[in-house]
Amino acid sequence: RQLLRAARAAWPSAELDALAAARPRGAHQPVVLGLAARAAGLTPRDAAHAAAYESVSGPATATVRLLSLDPFDATGILAHLATDLDHVAEHAADAARRLHTEGVTALPALSAPLLDITAQQHAIRPMRLFAS
Repeated sequence: RQLLRAARAAWPSAELDALAAARPRGAHQPVVLGLAARAAGLTPRDAAHAAAYESVSGPATATVRLLSLDPFDATGILAHLATDLDHVAEHAADAARRLHTEGVTALPALSAPLLDITAQQHAIRPMRLFAS
């Protein structure tokens, strides 16, 4: 919900408005990210970079908050992942290009389902770990 809210404020878009109206309790994050990227004028490759970075920066931030990891150490780890993130983003952008001709079999299905599962569990918990 927060990403959708921020995207609508930064890049007004009929698509983002329609998604907010259709899903007032929030939409799946990758859907919001994709529409936000399009509203911002980003390419599929740019969106893939944003998604790849977000997939590692969120947990890195959590380790700083929850485990008191030094923020500079966390940032250093993220910097060392840059080449891997570029590779993942290129792979995802290539799959997106092929999706129109090959269908869903073009999708690499390289994901972290445990993050999605725990996000859903977190959503129904009576106490939040983080408040935004």
